Amino acid sequence: MRRWRNPPVYRPLVDLLTMEERHLIVTYRFDRATIQELCTQLEPDLISPIRHPTGIPPDVQVLSVLHFLASGSFPTTVAMASGMSQPMFSNVLSRVLSPLLKHVRRYIIFPEVEDLPTVKGDFYALGHIPNVIGAIDGIHVALVPPQRSEQVYRNRKSYHSMNVQMVCLADQYISQVNAMFPGSVHDAYILRNSSIPDMMGQLQRHRVWLLGDSGYPKLSWLLTPVRNPRTMAEERYNEAHGQTRRVIERTFGLLKARFRCLHMTGGSLFYSPKKVCDIIIACSMLHNLALRRQVPFLQEDDPDDGVVAAVEPVEPVDSDEDEAEEDENDNRESVIQQYIQ
Repeated sequence: MRRWRNPPVYRPLVDLLTMEERHLIVTYRFDRATIQELCTQLEPDLISPIRHPTGIPPDVQVLSVLHFLASGSFPTTVAMASGMSQPMFSNVLSRVLSPLLKHVRRYIIFPEVEDLPTVKGDFYALGHIPNVIGAIDGIHVALVPPQRSEQVYRNRKSYHSMNVQMVCLADQYISQVNAMFPGSVHDAYILRNSSIPDMMGQLQRHRVWLLGDSGYPKLSWLLTPVRNPRTMAEERYNEAHGQTRRVIERTFGLLKARFRCLHMTGGSLFYSPKKVCDIIIACSMLHNLALRRQVPFLQEDDPDDGVVAAVEPVEPVDSDEDEAEEDENDNRESVIQQYIQ
């Protein structure tokens, strides 16, 4: 006689409507209204077509995934806190990430022509370099690599990671993210094989550029520092460049502090590279949502006064400055001569 295994039983331990607002922000990184907005957006994909007594409500699915992204805790710990088993949480993580990523173009938007005056003005206020519409850099997110291709994921700091390219605006909004490449891949290679060259090429008649470090090639739309400044103008340019580009480091710091699953202190992500890529993009989307909704970043030990916690910038892990190639079509000299006085 065939014996049927009992289905896993969900025991509700979290309730969105009864939790305090501060607890929601500390634990899940969002206020009640924003979480409810997310639940409403994702609910059609999270409701099981078959009514089942062990089914997990959509709001609990969203809360459990937000808890995992925010805390960087082991999935088993998050599952227990949400009242479900670890296998059940793994299924929930996939079920929430998949519909969320359908809306990526709603959350991560590269500046369009009508946005350029505002974007350029915001960047000019940082360091007085005109026509800047983004700061670009890469960070590494640790993962446990596939055994057959372990070396491909080992970066120059000798740990395994995905090398993630991001572009941000002056307000730390992430306007582009590419999380497809393993840790051994150089930043300049990722740039050449991303959508950035095409997007910037379409905007070149507006004479705009990105700011990058010396690990990137000098291009008509990408301004890098002068490695060995010889004049006062070049030194002033480097100072203005660094002051403006520092916003990408602050963005990395806030992103990894808000979503500890991306930080080394949260350990390496025990998922396939494809799923790690999905997690990184989801965190970038949620980072932008938090900025848009002006949700403060609070931690457990912060004073209960609504003050946003200070976040240390995250320095780029791997710049490979000596490997960048140069392009003859370079606007940097004209910027130095015309604008940096």
